[in-house]
Amino acid sequence: MEDRVIGIIGMGLMGRIGHVLDKFEALKKEYADNERIGIFEDGYGVSRSSDYIIYSVEAEMIDKVVAEYGRATKKGAIVGGQTSCKAPEVAALERHLPSDVEIVLCHSLHGPNVDPKGQPLALIKHRSSQESFDFVSHVLSCFGSQQVHLTAESHDRITADTQAVTHAAFLSMGTAWRANNQFPWEITRYVGGIENVKCNLTLRIYSNKWHVYAGLAILNPSAKQQIRQYAESVTALFKLMLGGHRDELEKRIKSAGEAVFTTAGRKGEPLLLSDEVLDRFSLGKVPKERTPNNHLSLLAMVDCWWKLGIVPYDHMICSTPLFRLWLGVTEYLFRKPTLLDEVIKTAIEDSTFRSDDLEFTFAARGWSECVTFGDFDSYRDRFEQIQSYFAPRFPEATRVGNEMIKVILEKT
Repeated sequence: MEDRVIGIIGMGLMGRIGHVLDKFEALKKEYADNERIGIFEDGYGVSRSSDYIIYSVEAEMIDKVVAEYGRATKKGAIVGGQTSCKAPEVAALERHLPSDVEIVLCHSLHGPNVDPKGQPLALIKHRSSQESFDFVSHVLSCFGSQQVHLTAESHDRITADTQAVTHAAFLSMGTAWRANNQFPWEITRYVGGIENVKCNLTLRIYSNKWHVYAGLAILNPSAKQQIRQYAESVTALFKLMLGGHRDELEKRIKSAGEAVFTTAGRKGEPLLLSDEVLDRFSLGKVPKERTPNNHLSLLAMVDCWWKLGIVPYDHMICSTPLFRLWLGVTEYLFRKPTLLDEVIKTAIEDSTFRSDDLEFTFAARGWSECVTFGDFDSYRDRFEQIQSYFAPRFPEATRVGNEMIKVILEKT
């Protein structure tokens, strides 16, 4: 086992967790004194010499890259990718790899700025012997992650359930704030409690590469459906708010909460997040009095889960830190009856957040349309425009976000 050569084809932040091939000259210099690491100019050298090969490339590019280098794969080698969407990855590997090559897939269910220790790591035995699968498991055990064995199909369904709509919500928040020319941490109504999670995680998502989210959203069929439903839930709830239809709004919100939180058996269970935790992580000065918010983004999330029949707790074993935090704040709202009643009252009677909600609704529908059309260029353009707007606060948001994630991991 110790004589086997491990190769990585690709570049980027997630790949560098495992010292991936990056820019050729820079890495040659960086690892010049390490005899155990060899840097190749392209993927042919990696494919010809490696016993286990990981393609660490964007989901959008996986077919093109495997088509280029797959035919050079060493006989009997084990090959896999670590994309967030396995359907196109499996198709590419089956299409372009020789038949005498084994396939074992992996996916670290967290971002590049999160310590992999204790985080879920999906392993998929697609076309391999048990011995080869065990070898891959042994190699990747160095990350200290919690390994979860799945099929490619169940992986894509679970990642859609736990990531796609979560990302859409935060992307839409960032889009709305930029449209209103707002830096939310500078506005007292967006500081403290639940607002801290919204601000920190929105900035955390926009601090990453656009393709991290585009591939999952556009290439995963389940994700498209869920993002579309989220936009529909946002729109429907906003219309009820605008029309002043309190009884209908309350019935819909509480029916969704009953289905997601009570029917799921969470009644009586401790909350994932507490007031103390929510108030601890702020990018701005916490005001003495909290401004009531209708929390359209949270109401729509639970409505979306309800409409799709998703029980979010079913996937906790392989959920991302972002999802656990987002679930924590939705649970915090829906399992506090007094707070939920205040939110419904605010939605009908208070117009403080109305312009924000309008832009948020536009944003949710815009992201959904972008995903439905499968337009990577449009996705990238939208993402990077908003990314540049918030960029100055990324370092602080990453630091605070890491602290938040540490706390939520201790409780889940």
